[in-house]
Amino acid sequence: MELYTYYRSTSSYRVRIALALKGLDYQSLPVNLIAPQGGEHRQPPYLGINPQGRVPALRTDEGELLIQSPAIIEYLEERYPQVPLLSKDLAARAHERGVAAVIGCDVHPLHNVSVLNRLRQSGQDEPQVVEWIGHWIGQGLATVEQLIGDDAYCFGPEPGLADVYLIPQLYAAERFNVSLEAYPRIRRVAALAATHPAFIKAHPANQPDTP
Repeated sequence: MELYTYYRSTSSYRVRIALALKGLDYQSLPVNLIAPQGGEHRQPPYLGINPQGRVPALRTDEGELLIQSPAIIEYLEERYPQVPLLSKDLAARAHERGVAAVIGCDVHPLHNVSVLNRLRQSGQDEPQVVEWIGHWIGQGLATVEQLIGDDAYCFGPEPGLADVYLIPQLYAAERFNVSLEAYPRIRRVAALAATHPAFIKAHPANQPDTP
């Protein structure tokens, strides 16, 4: 498999965690989002891979080209079920997907760089942009704190889909100086993930394109 990725892209980070948890080998193909002329993702070679001009994109062993991290992770879960990211129980799976959706649908898109740049272009100054980021990340984490369990990872002794989404969001929170002090359950999960080989392997600090 080939993964088009950027080291600190939250969406790419999710997919890297899923691949690592499942023990799957892949080739990392970095796409520099801050290269001249608006980034490599805005240039014709990459737009030919993903017309949306975003990372990640995954080329499967069968040659299929997949975009959007939720679709890629769902593909990995169905294609490689040996290390499951979802519980067997239907209701439990829905809870796990719910936490993933809070982060993937209601938090991350609102602090995506394209949104932040649009805010700046519309006249918002940097303190206002920072306040915007803190508001939406804080609101989302407060929700997740109430939804996850009291022990181990988000929903049990092994990491799963909710953790795949949560840990990259915490990296973003750190980047934007959003405190986790009010979220003891989340901090517990973060501490466990910090020592887990799959999360370490997927971390932005350990990527081929890390500065």
